Amino acid sequence: MATKIDTVSSRDKLKPRREPYWHRVYKGCYLGYRKMAADSAGVWQARFSQEDGRKVTKSIGVLDDLPAHERFDKAINISREWFEHVGMGGATKAVTVLDACIDYASMVREKKGDKPADDLMARYRRWVEKDSIHKVELMKLTREHIKAFKRRLTAAPVKINKAGKMRERSKDSVNRDMATVRAALNYAKAEGKVTNDFAWSEGLKAYKNVSKRRELYLDRGQRRSFIEHAPDDLATFLRGLSMLPLRPGALAALKAGDFDARLSVLKIGQDKHGMDRKIKLPEATAVILKASAKNKLPTAPLFSRADGSAWNKDGWKWPIKKAATAATLPAGATAYTLRHSVISDLVHGGLDLLTVAQISGTSVAMIEKHYGHLRGEVAASALAKLAL
Repeated sequence: MATKIDTVSSRDKLKPRREPYWHRVYKGCYLGYRKMAADSAGVWQARFSQEDGRKVTKSIGVLDDLPAHERFDKAINISREWFEHVGMGGATKAVTVLDACIDYASMVREKKGDKPADDLMARYRRWVEKDSIHKVELMKLTREHIKAFKRRLTAAPVKINKAGKMRERSKDSVNRDMATVRAALNYAKAEGKVTNDFAWSEGLKAYKNVSKRRELYLDRGQRRSFIEHAPDDLATFLRGLSMLPLRPGALAALKAGDFDARLSVLKIGQDKHGMDRKIKLPEATAVILKASAKNKLPTAPLFSRADGSAWNKDGWKWPIKKAATAATLPAGATAYTLRHSVISDLVHGGLDLLTVAQISGTSVAMIEKHYGHLRGEVAASALAKLAL
């Protein structure tokens, strides 16, 4: 005979015991109420029978934040959501937002390598692990959780110098961080950890029209002056950035063995997207890389500092700023400005966007977004040749 647990009076009459009193919700799906002591508020539990006969359970909790007469209805609603989740193949164990992020980073590490995975984990440690959302179970994640997380992410200031001066985060930066969390949650859904994306599908959408073009462009004369005002080791690094459309980190990661002097081919093995690619170099560029690789072991940095170590962001930041000032370059000139300038020249010179994207290590969509406006002059020049 079934035991009633749907009213406060019926639960008060129950004898304390370890085994829950079960209420049938659907076939194979039960809501349980465990009462361990006469004055206990009782604990709610859901139980689901799988096709192979195994039973899985989920603790719902005491629900003592609600009036006693509302707890059964709340427990029923929670259990039904879980039954639907499990019935559609969802995970039976609780998975938190941070768990989902770590799982996604592990998948990226396996498929794309350490660098992109390490970048993901750095973002997750900074913006998820330290935020209250990290412990929220995916099954309990709501739009309000996501909206609040997005507000905190947007409002978080960032330090801009050693003195601790702070500034507001740009929405473009917020978009990049949100994209990593959105990717993790979408992967969790694809893996059956949660059955729908209702909680984050809207809340983690990117801010629109906040990505700015990199407007600062250095012409060849300015680039030449930049190199001339830098120390010898930095000058070699800047020359590399002025000849190749690479991210500064990708150039710094190159090893002497990545350059095949016989074929004049450079392999880019470590970049933002973690995918290898090869670039056939013109003779002038190959000559400079041959000189840089001369007498170096294959594992040595192709573009090294004076002490033989590899360049990194902390190593080039201030020397580059000093060289830019000495060369009287526009304020804001950085290592990345050279990449932007080189890509601008390639696009303006008429090279098709697919090839530019391939050698730059990015997507055609990104090249189109940031440099597509330069194609207008190329088109105009081509149309001019049609004039009779």
